[in-house]
Amino acid sequence: MNLIIKDLHVSINKDSILNGINLRVPKGEIHAIMGPNGSGKSTLSMALAGHPAYNVKRGSITLNDEEFLYLTPDERAKKGFFLAFQNPVEISGVNNLYFLRTIVKAQEKYKHMSLTDISSLIEEYMLQLGMSSEFLKRDINDCFSGGEKKRNEIIQMMILKPRISVLDEIDSGLDIDALKFVSISIENFLKENPESSVILVTHYSRLFKYIKPQKIHILIGGKIVESGDLTLVDKLDRMGYQGLY
Repeated sequence: MNLIIKDLHVSINKDSILNGINLRVPKGEIHAIMGPNGSGKSTLSMALAGHPAYNVKRGSITLNDEEFLYLTPDERAKKGFFLAFQNPVEISGVNNLYFLRTIVKAQEKYKHMSLTDISSLIEEYMLQLGMSSEFLKRDINDCFSGGEKKRNEIIQMMILKPRISVLDEIDSGLDIDALKFVSISIENFLKENPESSVILVTHYSRLFKYIKPQKIHILIGGKIVESGDLTLVDKLDRMGYQGLY
């Protein structure tokens, strides 16, 4: 088992948002978390990342049998956690290529690589995602479209090779071609990194035309109310959240 969440309760200020999340994500699997606005999907993502504004009142999070809950965000990242943000920010004054190179050089497995080899690796990942190397000349996410920002997040995931990746609304802002590139890249990433797992957080089922999660979880009112295979998505498409729950 890769990620295990037990009885997770999370509040923001005094408002309870998550009310007992239980989730298990095995190695090598893609799971999807779906739910309407305000159901707690992004709260779960931020709580997993260790955002200080999200107060964990009760529960546990373990990654590869190691307690995760009391680690700082940077410690969680070092242990293999990655979050692709719902709204990636623009960072003026920090060149995208320099940033991605820094991510590569910080990892032991890349220590032997020259700057030229590192740049070639990054460009290869960009090509897989249908992005021009011109984006490397800009500041991070500067003048990127919504879809380009999301693809830049996937490039970071491919470089870092995390054990668990939470992709918060990674399909938001993507056109059909970009959606195909992202889906293929995620599936290829797991083929190349069988010890890793991916959680897709989304409102919509259109992503599942191109990527097939092993399990779908429906999050409503801060709880996972139902889990199942892709047939669960068919029910949602026919009836909507209100019709089912």
